[in-house]
Amino acid sequence: MSQPIPEADVTQLPAELPSDLVVLDVREDDEWRAGHIEDALHIPLMQVPQRLSELPEGQLLVVCKMGGRSARATALLQAQGRAAVNLAGGMLAWERAQRPMVTDTGVPAQVV
Repeated sequence: MSQPIPEADVTQLPAELPSDLVVLDVREDDEWRAGHIEDALHIPLMQVPQRLSELPEGQLLVVCKMGGRSARATALLQAQGRAAVNLAGGMLAWERAQRPMVTDTGVPAQVV
């Protein structure tokens, strides 16, 4: 029997994320460009297995648009012995909670 994927609800997260928490965004490039969590690390889901060495040690909060892709990434990371938690509801939940997002282009951020 497989282990349940650990999840964090956006309402459980402090307004200012801890400095030792790494947010891993596994969405595609166009989704990332439209808006993301400030200081997040962007590695699309299909690249995560090949780019594990780029992930710093410590707690990872894994995000995607709705939570499905990030749940898969969280399971993969946990199988590699990494401390990873899925953001329940993904960036849509983040946006609904009116948490801040940024873009690299300066246009207003949105979840696509």
